[in-house]
Amino acid sequence: MAEEKLWTIESGNVVELFETDLQNGLSAGEAETRLRKYGPNTLREVRKKGALEIFFEQFKSLIVLLLAAAALLSFGFEEIVEGIAILAVILINALIGYFIEIRAVRSMEALRQLSSVDAVVRRDGKAELISADRLVPGDVVVLEGGDVVTADMRLCEASRLQVDESALTGESVPVNKITETVSADAPLAERINMLYKGTAITRGSAVAIVTASGMETELGKISSLVSEAEKGETPLEKRLDDLGKKLVYVTIGLTVIIAILGILRGKEAFLMIKTAVALAVAGIPEGLPIVATIALARGMLRMARRNALINRLASVETLGATNIICTDKTGTLTENRMTVTELWLPEGEVKLESGRFNLDGSPLDPKKDEQLFEAIKISVLCNNAALDRDDPDKSVGDPLEVALLAAGAKAGLIRDELRDKFPEKREEAFDSVEKRMATFHEDGDGFYVAVKGAPEAILDISDKIIKDGSIADFDSEEKDRWIKFNNDMALQGLRVLALANKTTADVAEDPYDNLIFTGMIALMDPPREDVRESIELCQEAGIRVIMVTGDQAPTAQTIAYQVGLTDQQDARVMPTRELVSYDTMTAEQKQDVSTVPIFARVSPAQKLDIIALHQEQGQIVAMTGDGVNDAPALKKADIGIAMGQRGTQVAREAADMVLKDDAFATIVTAIEQGRVIFNNIRRFVVYLMSCNVSEILAVAVASLANTPLPLLPLQILFLNLVTDVFPALALGVGEGDPEIMKRPSRKSSESIVEKAHWAFIGGFGVLIALTVLVAFGIAMWTLEKEYPQAVTISFLSLAFAQLFHVFNMRDSGTHPFYNSITRNRWVWGALVLCTGLLFMAVYLPGLSSVLKLTDPGMDGWLVVAVASIFPYIAGQVFRSVTKPVDRAGQK
Repeated sequence: MAEEKLWTIESGNVVELFETDLQNGLSAGEAETRLRKYGPNTLREVRKKGALEIFFEQFKSLIVLLLAAAALLSFGFEEIVEGIAILAVILINALIGYFIEIRAVRSMEALRQLSSVDAVVRRDGKAELISADRLVPGDVVVLEGGDVVTADMRLCEASRLQVDESALTGESVPVNKITETVSADAPLAERINMLYKGTAITRGSAVAIVTASGMETELGKISSLVSEAEKGETPLEKRLDDLGKKLVYVTIGLTVIIAILGILRGKEAFLMIKTAVALAVAGIPEGLPIVATIALARGMLRMARRNALINRLASVETLGATNIICTDKTGTLTENRMTVTELWLPEGEVKLESGRFNLDGSPLDPKKDEQLFEAIKISVLCNNAALDRDDPDKSVGDPLEVALLAAGAKAGLIRDELRDKFPEKREEAFDSVEKRMATFHEDGDGFYVAVKGAPEAILDISDKIIKDGSIADFDSEEKDRWIKFNNDMALQGLRVLALANKTTADVAEDPYDNLIFTGMIALMDPPREDVRESIELCQEAGIRVIMVTGDQAPTAQTIAYQVGLTDQQDARVMPTRELVSYDTMTAEQKQDVSTVPIFARVSPAQKLDIIALHQEQGQIVAMTGDGVNDAPALKKADIGIAMGQRGTQVAREAADMVLKDDAFATIVTAIEQGRVIFNNIRRFVVYLMSCNVSEILAVAVASLANTPLPLLPLQILFLNLVTDVFPALALGVGEGDPEIMKRPSRKSSESIVEKAHWAFIGGFGVLIALTVLVAFGIAMWTLEKEYPQAVTISFLSLAFAQLFHVFNMRDSGTHPFYNSITRNRWVWGALVLCTGLLFMAVYLPGLSSVLKLTDPGMDGWLVVAVASIFPYIAGQVFRSVTKPVDRAGQK
């Protein structure tokens, strides 16, 4: 089928060729049969990393080369046991890196599975929303502006259809599409009756038949020629990688100097070379990129479980620095559960209560009341949604249009029945600029035109009105009266649509000429219950929330007050006509606009101006959007946030984050997680580096002082694998401080390790090193222990000091015994594991011999306890009396 030049064949013949039905689509059974035949509608995926590949990659590092060199030296000097021990260290290091990385990789693969593209198809005579990977040739697909084309298709119906084919053809201007045939030699870019996978509907609506899926599509053919894999390294990972490389050079330089000084002081050359290698390994935080990846992956999965899907890994760190949220109203601040509550008709206000229509408290039969019937008829015919009367939650389409169909059903006007009586012959698709749409329906010898749209858009183009049972001129005085009705409803927080109609003999006539105004219909979309609390949380966190909506100013103002976005009922609202273009704004105008809390009737282009204005002032801006025209704003914002339920596929693909539940509270949760992830990585880095500095200083001071070494090479390697890695990993995956949203945002330019953090690293590195040297000195010269016992005491003092040091990573000002560190179960697990390993190192035969450790005795354990607890006590005092060094953005 895919070999046919389908653009040369009439659409009716294409229907026959694919053995389908334009109105009913394929049956479920036939769709399954074709799915088995053609396979899923997916492109060939980039090859996944295998477990063995990930394992062997652990040996491709400078760290392993250093350890291997040490092992060779050991074997060269006939230190067989030591050489084998170093090889064991290499293997253990590789295994730790392997298990960390494979978990991160698999977590990211699982995360990608959570995000899928959907398509509306006709199956068994019903419109269904299915995953696009289940599309098969012959499926009848319904498309609207904002949809991504998910397979190659032949158009059968099209209304004002424009498609962005730049991804396929490179042509930046949207292409107008029609259903008529074109010549057989037409190049792909000129096949105006075909739709291709990977392109996007920018305007209009269509019905099309899938002609090719998966790798048989034009995009699939291209992808089979090119095999690309994204490296996927985030700015955060790059910064960590750069930091690690700098530390490599600095550490190697220092350890070489230490080795040379030790040899010059008379220490054994082989011992100093091994010590230098061990210190180099200890000083290089090789786990930085791996822990960053797993911290990001776990954080993103945590977000996904809370309905926030991150499209780009780099967005996670930006989220934590967000300080402006420009949010839509409908479905984000409100529940997006539209319900028709009343209709304003020329005869008066009709309430819809408990499924019944009432005029002045008296029941009204829609089928007997001509004006009410006409209004509901328009709202049902001029509609692209599909209502599932048995299960409304399975309805397909815009929630507003679904609500109109539900109101029609209550009036006994069923869309399918009505369209059978008045078949649709033409549609003028909804236009986000004109804010209106129209449909033409066959009615006897002529056509009935149903029009709906924003009140101001319909009032401006209506010439007549039905008054006292007859058609009258719709003069300015009468229009002013209806404008007042609209404002009254909008001030109640209601969403208002205006309705109009006409009859014509020509289906090609302009639908918006000579309209008869029919009335207005009001819908309620109540505020979400959790929005007020979330906005208060934002305000505490120093995040400013701005409403940017296409709705009317009075409606926006009312909802903003109800959800706590403003504390004034008459808060300032800036409508479209007052918003000057960013390019022409004066400095005074920019300052004025930057203080506005609510923007109403905003166009997609004006969203760009609002973003640019705040970005110019150094703000990190998150912007929500759902339409195809919102895609530029979503790309321009520092964090583009698309709606997962009502958002178009174009918007979802342009965004950095997709909300599965469209809820504002989910944005706040995602920002919180962004902050937590950044702080976790910062804690991990600070902890690991302060531990590494303490090891280097302890050996360096001993070498310079020409005293026996307080740590031996294998002991340093053991510590590097035990007391460094496991607690650091636990810090990297913690759930964070619940008070984190009560702090101001950090600056986006802020480094992972600021000056205050360097001071913390250096200070505690010196403190821990001194306690180790003091413990070693007491053991050697006060308790007069043998060298193996003295080294064991200094080894254990350093190990437990580093383990206790993890509690110094708590936020300043938090409770010393109840904080994000003490609540982290991974930290406690790491401490228990490391303590067990340390006791094994001392008392397990074989291991203790290799590490040259022995029982320190009761007095030795007392020294270890006092020495190791001292840095912890100092750290807790420090945290209680100083300003925070690990709170993002605070000084």
